[in-house]
Amino acid sequence: MGSHAASRPLRARASGPLAGSLRVPGDKSISHRSLMLGAVALGETVIEGLLEAEDVLNTAAAMRALGASVEKGDDGCWRVRGLGVGGLLEPTGVIDFGNAGTGVRLTMGLVASQPIAVTFTGDASLVKRPMRRVLDPLGAMGVEVIARSGGRLPLTMRGPDTPLPITYRVPMASAQVKSAVLLAGLGTPGVTTVVEPVFTRDHTERMLAGFGAAIEVATDADGVRTIRLEGRPELKAQAVTVPADPSSAAFPIVAATVVPGSDVVVEGVLMNPARIGLIETLLEMGADITVVAERETGGEKLADLRVRHADLSGVTVPAERAPSMIDEYPVLSVAAAVAAGETRMLGLEEMRVKESDRLAAVAAGLLANGVDCTEGHDFLVVRGGAVPGGGLVATHLDHRIAMSFLILGLVARAPVTVDDAAMIATSFPTFEALMTGAGAVFEPAEG
Repeated sequence: MGSHAASRPLRARASGPLAGSLRVPGDKSISHRSLMLGAVALGETVIEGLLEAEDVLNTAAAMRALGASVEKGDDGCWRVRGLGVGGLLEPTGVIDFGNAGTGVRLTMGLVASQPIAVTFTGDASLVKRPMRRVLDPLGAMGVEVIARSGGRLPLTMRGPDTPLPITYRVPMASAQVKSAVLLAGLGTPGVTTVVEPVFTRDHTERMLAGFGAAIEVATDADGVRTIRLEGRPELKAQAVTVPADPSSAAFPIVAATVVPGSDVVVEGVLMNPARIGLIETLLEMGADITVVAERETGGEKLADLRVRHADLSGVTVPAERAPSMIDEYPVLSVAAAVAAGETRMLGLEEMRVKESDRLAAVAAGLLANGVDCTEGHDFLVVRGGAVPGGGLVATHLDHRIAMSFLILGLVARAPVTVDDAAMIATSFPTFEALMTGAGAVFEPAEG
């Protein structure tokens, strides 16, 4: 999907208490990776609970373009019949990832160690996002790239006949960069090593081990992780159950926290330690979140979360927490807007290279609705209290900006309007139905 043809403005207004048991879609990170590893495993990988949103469906289409069989069964499960490591085929046309930054960057890694040419493109938002952070280490492995200035899409990659194993120290906290190098290491003879100074989400490492790769992770006294992957393994197809996405669960969690009288249960949320920074932060602010029914699937922990309204107080969110909640800062800013006092969020430079410059978009949206805030290069300070509302928020084709400010509208004195809600389908196609079913008030707005 190249771009959204027509915008769909949406307005949120103050609602009564939110209630009910809610199930948000499957985790996007695990959904992407299960399709990719299924495509290079031998046999049939069966995926239950796959996130059926545009970003993930674009990855499914990409795996088909590369020769894998990817189909949804009558039972709702997705089945991927893989080609084995080194077995991907050269696609006949351009692969369009729409808005899927994770999908395109990880697929670049997956195909990098194979002697095929692949051309990637995306929508109006994705073609502006930087790819050099992934292309640089892949180039060191022997990949040839023809790209626009700055390494932006559209671009064409051609893998070498004999890729070179590398030792790569990730210069920023990015699970996507780490994962792209590890996926490239699958088809590379020898040992590919990634050194990660700051811990980021580890779904790739967990899933590679689950599919049978020879992978070792060591952490030193300073918390620096060294990941070693032996190339050209024989991966074996797996049954994968995808937990609920904590980044999507963030929206009903924050909504229930800030809307007076609310009491909801969000079911089956992934509780990977690298993904629960938002929950830790909300608890520090005084949120009422109870973890119940903890269990495990596929090496990942999940649980149901009971969330009730609570009065929040501002806190300082340390920079080292950013990798575990980088996608959740927009909706955390909504919680900060209603909290008493000042909330300081540090280490946010990665927000500037998401679907939009999220840091700038969040600050602009808050100011448009009368919330006092200060935006710095890598920080945001929000001074909370009653939210005047009444503003129009520019979403910049960013689904998380749209959803966050719709949540803000549920507690603002005057309605909050987002200029486009169409792109919410990229990650959370059931967002509006789920939230209105729980009691949220959304209504169409004039363009």
